Amino acid sequence: MSTIPASPQSGGKISIKTLHSKKLRGEPITFLTAYDFPTAVALDRSGIDGILVGDSLGMVVLGYENTLPVTMQEMLHHCRAVARGASHAHLVGDMPFMSYQASTATALRNAGMFLQKGGMDAVKLEGGRDRVHAIKAIIAAGIPVMGHLGLTPQSVHQLGGWKVQGKSTEAARTLIEDALILEDAGCYALVLESIPTEVAQLISKRITIPVIGIGAGMGCDGQILVTHDLLGLFDRFTPSFVKKYADLFSEMERAFQEYIADVKERRFPSAEHANSMDPQELRDLIREIEALEDEFNPDDNLPTRFN
Repeated sequence: MSTIPASPQSGGKISIKTLHSKKLRGEPITFLTAYDFPTAVALDRSGIDGILVGDSLGMVVLGYENTLPVTMQEMLHHCRAVARGASHAHLVGDMPFMSYQASTATALRNAGMFLQKGGMDAVKLEGGRDRVHAIKAIIAAGIPVMGHLGLTPQSVHQLGGWKVQGKSTEAARTLIEDALILEDAGCYALVLESIPTEVAQLISKRITIPVIGIGAGMGCDGQILVTHDLLGLFDRFTPSFVKKYADLFSEMERAFQEYIADVKERRFPSAEHANSMDPQELRDLIREIEALEDEFNPDDNLPTRFN
């Protein structure tokens, strides 16, 4: 396996214009998720184009069964951490369930929070033609919007589970139409999740905005994965479209078990992990302690020098 050394990014911030230029040049766009400061730093230094603070944090960080319980407060908390760690990558905040569905006014207010208080460059929200009014209002306020079609996790119950979407002619046609509608509404990019490769390729060729795939094959303009899946940090399940580049969950378990054993067998901390006092200072301290013991008054249970 080849190893590519990581190095700090040179140049300026990845912008929407940068992403569009990459599509025009046929240069693949790279996205991954992050939810904390150290991961954001590592991704930024690796040269990633974009970081999504996804509501997937509900499952891989917070332990929820799906993304539905994630709140705006939780999203903004993690967005701020990522924004502190990434200065080069394009940053996108995922609008959580019920932060944009109830009304256009709610959608606009919450979208603004991602930029104003979360440090994001843009927001992502799920849905096609049914989200056009909210998308247009958000964009009109100067907030860039990334769309999301296909398997939309916030609609997992409506979709009947984690199933590939767009497999029939009718379903595929609807996806293509929705992609065109989202482009026309002003979305600057589009995520396609868990749809047939052929459908994703048809969409990528028919719209001018970048198409970022996850489980949508090689025909997209770029790819995104959940970082915890890529690193093998999420042990509940691994989607079939994920390539594991590491198995850090097992490595964490190994390290934790080794630490526990070292502590129990008194191998840690050793002298190299401990701090020592100057010998003369230690001798002086011992003399003071001995003097205190000599002055101890058993009647009031206090050292007499402090009476």
